[in-house]
Amino acid sequence: MISFIHGELAEITEGMIVVEAAGVGYGIRVPLSVMNDLPGIGQEVKIHTYFALRQDAVELYGFLRVEDRSMFTMLLSVSGIGPKGALAILGAMTPDDLRMAIVTGDSKAIARAPGIGSKTAQRVVLELKDKLDAATVFGQVLDAGSDASQEPAMYPSAQKEAIEALIALGYSTQEAARAVKKVEITSDMTVDEILKKSLKNLAFL
Repeated sequence: MISFIHGELAEITEGMIVVEAAGVGYGIRVPLSVMNDLPGIGQEVKIHTYFALRQDAVELYGFLRVEDRSMFTMLLSVSGIGPKGALAILGAMTPDDLRMAIVTGDSKAIARAPGIGSKTAQRVVLELKDKLDAATVFGQVLDAGSDASQEPAMYPSAQKEAIEALIALGYSTQEAARAVKKVEITSDMTVDEILKKSLKNLAFL
């Protein structure tokens, strides 16, 4: 198994890159989320890879972070989703946004990926929700401008309910998560109080 490839970025084409290592050019399929963060041609890059062996093809799929590759392999465990479908989902949304969509049950966000219908998106949520820790997902910094000293992940249940309420009001998973992230949540706050403060934050996002 090829776990990662570290070499020079030799080529970038639609949905694929070529990394040259030890005189060999490795063609690696990547999602759009990776394409946007790649260094320039000729620069060094380390790609964490997933090796897929099929009867008619041998392919490498790559990601800049180990945890993103883990999200890819987790998607492959969902019935009816192969490498192409998993790559489409991770091309339509970042791995962090996907994790948030799964723990909040936002299958509509997942269904926006090309070739992914509503039933498949619902299966993703159903089969992966128990594999993700809500506190960990909510504790991740979703907004680069947020105060890193805040620790809303201490109250994942209240945070989760507030995010789900915002989604029900028509906000996207990303908008809801970022708005709630900005709230300084305390142990005595109710979900309604968190929701009101979050709605105020949405006016500034």
